[in-house]
Amino acid sequence: MMKVLVSDKMDEAGIDIFRNNDQIEVDVNTGLLPEELLEIIGNYDALAVRSSTKVTRQVLEAAVNLKVIARAGIGLDNVDIDEATKKGVAVMNTPGGNTVTTAEHAIAMMMALTRNIPRGTASLKSGKWDKKLLQGREISNKILGVIGFGNIGSIAAGLGKGLRMKVIVYDPNISSEHIEKAGFEYVSLDELYHRADYITIHVPKMDATIDLLDAEAFEKMKQGVMVINCARGGIINEAALYEAIQSGKVAGAALDVFSTEPPGENPLLTLDQVIATPHLGASTQEAQTNVAVAAANQIIAYLLDDTVINAVNVPSVTGEVLKQLRPFLYLAEKMGKMQAQITRGGIKQVDIEYIGKFPDLDLKPVTINAIKGVLAEFDKEAVNSVNAISLANGMGIKITESTSQEAGNFLNLIRMTVVTEEQTNIVEGTIFGKDDARIVRINKFRLEVIPEGHLGLIHNVDKPGSIGSIGVCLGKHNINISRMMVGREEDGQRNIIFLRTDTPVPPGVVQEIIDLGLVIHMTTFEL
Repeated sequence: MMKVLVSDKMDEAGIDIFRNNDQIEVDVNTGLLPEELLEIIGNYDALAVRSSTKVTRQVLEAAVNLKVIARAGIGLDNVDIDEATKKGVAVMNTPGGNTVTTAEHAIAMMMALTRNIPRGTASLKSGKWDKKLLQGREISNKILGVIGFGNIGSIAAGLGKGLRMKVIVYDPNISSEHIEKAGFEYVSLDELYHRADYITIHVPKMDATIDLLDAEAFEKMKQGVMVINCARGGIINEAALYEAIQSGKVAGAALDVFSTEPPGENPLLTLDQVIATPHLGASTQEAQTNVAVAAANQIIAYLLDDTVINAVNVPSVTGEVLKQLRPFLYLAEKMGKMQAQITRGGIKQVDIEYIGKFPDLDLKPVTINAIKGVLAEFDKEAVNSVNAISLANGMGIKITESTSQEAGNFLNLIRMTVVTEEQTNIVEGTIFGKDDARIVRINKFRLEVIPEGHLGLIHNVDKPGSIGSIGVCLGKHNINISRMMVGREEDGQRNIIFLRTDTPVPPGVVQEIIDLGLVIHMTTFEL
């Protein structure tokens, strides 16, 4: 008998699935204090959560029998995925259960903001009749700017089009060809700011999107723009939004999410031009039922049949096969993450070549991990080993894979070529010994890099003093270089320097290095 703990409130439809399976024993125990969870978690094979339960390293250490965690929803900020992976615990989410609901909420918020519905309701209930004061606008023929064209953003764009709005889209990770094929105009972010009457945000919260809408962004926007955020708090700089509303640049904002939740005494909530909801984007009966049912089915499939559905940390292979493929799975995902961070433009094509001797195994899971690595840099919560290929196809990315027995410098080699509208980048990697992953080529440069940690990629002129000036600059800012690899371009005119540092190199220091006389360009990334 497998034991499942449901530690957050979950729709009864999901709980009934557990109760109706005679091989599953389920306990529903919500509102547990951290110490209470620590005390009992060792008794369970599976844990079903939403966002309240914090699955920390301490919880995972105490969870001696735990095999799988399923989140009824998409966000996994409350789960220590790295520690779960180390402990061999599969972590799953349900990314498809609330996409329509969240997109609909964004459009509902836009309509409510435009027609002053919350203010009108409050005014009328207080005995007033403020028709002139609460005059709204038409949205028909207005320009809706959609930032992010993933599962939710694409639905929001379609809903906007159905309302006879002119929809323009910005997503740096999806090709303009794919967006235009879907019937929308692809624009740059600056053009979207300049043209949009309404801006709705549908991107994940990550380093590249924190404070995406800041004071500089608001300055570029059309006078009287309205902004909707039903994605994640922190993507809009709240202080900058407050100032933009006060100045009249932004006519109104509809917010479902905040940097801190609950937001407490947030100045934005004192403004009549702001309407807000308490993170209700996924809060419909249909969505809650969908994610609860999906989470329950995923747990049962994993516990009873070894079937992996929507796991974010487990490839869709098991047992002895996984042991043999593990080094290549690791290498491929790191190569994908690297490509995503060093390549500019919307990705059109990914080609993966397996060269030399590989185990006599199906390499499809390795390809999946490579694509997962690419997409995880854009939306780490939604992508997993199961849906990576379908997500890539949905983004209009063409994927090819091939094998070759050609002799080379390495026993085995994975070559990953990424083609965007702006450039083509080639990264090659290999396994030394049993499981030592190395990056051995980036475009024309040959080198040997361990793919992990805080990394910097520098292109510089191959002349004396260039490497020394970089070291001096980093030392001035107390940034220690733990490893440095130098590769030379085949014609000998340029070097590529790969740095691994103990701490990240801040953007300001990156710019200082770029400004050095012999440095051409620098890119930083995390693996």
